[in-house]
Amino acid sequence: MFKHLNKDVPASIVVFFVALPLCLGIALASGAPLFSGVIAGIVGGIVVGALSGSSLGVSGPAAGLAVIVLGAIASLGKYEYFLVAVVIGGAIQILLGFLKAGIIGYYFPSSVIKGMLAGIGIIIFLKQFSVAFGLPDEYNFFDYNISVMLDNVVIAWNQLSVGTLTITILSIAIMLLWSNVLEKKHQIFKIIPGPLVAVVVGVLYKLFIDDASLLGISDSNLVSVPVPDNFSDFIGQFTFPDFSIITSSEIWIVGLTLAIVASLETLLSVEATDKLDPRKRVTPTNRELLAQGTGNMVSGFIGGLPITQVIVRSSANIQSGGQTKLSTILHALWLLLAVVFIPNLLNLIPLAVLAGVLLIVGYKLAKPSLFIDLFKLGKTQFLPFIVTVLGIVIGDLLIGIGLGLAVGITMVLINSFKNSHFLHIKRTEGEDKNDVINMTLAEEVTFFNKGTILKTLNDISRNTNLTIDIRKSKYLDYDVLEILDDFSIKAKNRNINITIISKLGEFENPEKFDKFFNINLKED
Repeated sequence: MFKHLNKDVPASIVVFFVALPLCLGIALASGAPLFSGVIAGIVGGIVVGALSGSSLGVSGPAAGLAVIVLGAIASLGKYEYFLVAVVIGGAIQILLGFLKAGIIGYYFPSSVIKGMLAGIGIIIFLKQFSVAFGLPDEYNFFDYNISVMLDNVVIAWNQLSVGTLTITILSIAIMLLWSNVLEKKHQIFKIIPGPLVAVVVGVLYKLFIDDASLLGISDSNLVSVPVPDNFSDFIGQFTFPDFSIITSSEIWIVGLTLAIVASLETLLSVEATDKLDPRKRVTPTNRELLAQGTGNMVSGFIGGLPITQVIVRSSANIQSGGQTKLSTILHALWLLLAVVFIPNLLNLIPLAVLAGVLLIVGYKLAKPSLFIDLFKLGKTQFLPFIVTVLGIVIGDLLIGIGLGLAVGITMVLINSFKNSHFLHIKRTEGEDKNDVINMTLAEEVTFFNKGTILKTLNDISRNTNLTIDIRKSKYLDYDVLEILDDFSIKAKNRNINITIISKLGEFENPEKFDKFFNINLKED
């Protein structure tokens, strides 16, 4: 782990600069104490980084969980109760690791995953408007009632802070200029991250602009990290879970939700990080679940947000030349030193800067090109995607994922319904001039295919020669065999001659289809 210090140390500094505003911004979006985001970043780097088998993955608080955390804290009524759910979620993740559930991420359609991220991005984007305009925390720009929403816009215009809005726009402009222009001009701009520059500019703005002026920023619109007088005061900042709620079913539901979503987001990030790794190392997914679960239990016990592996920080680590997990661990150490030794400096950061970071994060998760690309892929991809997005934005994360998954499964069933068999019809020139129908059954034919097979058989006209080819079939559901048994009786009445082709040869008009198919499929 100490073999590449010359590359891991600089990479860890870059990741620290990227992680600091994200940790604070995600805590802000989650409606949690800002210090909880820093705790999660520290635990994600040191605890998860040490236990994980990922060489380059960086863990910490994730934007994808912000919506769940925000809703859970509100419904549970106290942050200390929510921490119990984080501990429970971590324990469930450890159990999933022991059960070797690391493969679970591959069973979710990519359209649903993309819809989940886009829905989360839209919510994150919308939630930051009140912060970006310097409005009270409880203020909501958006409402399903159009007249209420228009009234809110008028109120916002009268109450907005010009200084806060100015620094929001300035921060977004700096980050866009940095990523789209300057990073392409010189290597130095890739080493210094744009969000850090926005933070520095925000601090300088606060220091040099008079609070009482039109462009001033009030203290209520600044980061608020506790400033300890000594180390014991620093320890006193940590919040501990209140286990008096442990018997509530709601706390277990939240814990299970956190475990599932955090595990899924982690596994997707692991897959993406491994693809970006220049050395193409493969992360053991079950070990990753164990590491993430342990990290979440530790984070929950000391007041931190839930943790996942995150692609933004992981990609920054890779692009900065990180080689081993040492860069991940060191970035967390820099976070710890910052909150211990320079909390006063952190408290000069305007919340509007963090809102600017999150507005860009939200946009990138739900950018219009994603919707266009999914639409071009056809309805089998677009319908689960858009249903997931709408479900999350209108309802919540679980409703959106559940609806999207249901639509995705429905699309699979429809395609299965259509693809039970291949049908070829031709007119013969023999003496009887009967139609010849060749029906080739699929590899697996289940009860989902009953409707299309029954319709095909019922549409066969009298005086027809029907050939059923089962050489590719490995499984035929008994429901389908019953249909064929019934059809064999109708066939005699309609002068339909049936020939079955199997790997064992050709057979004409078997007495009982179920016995025939069972024998032949077993022999095959």
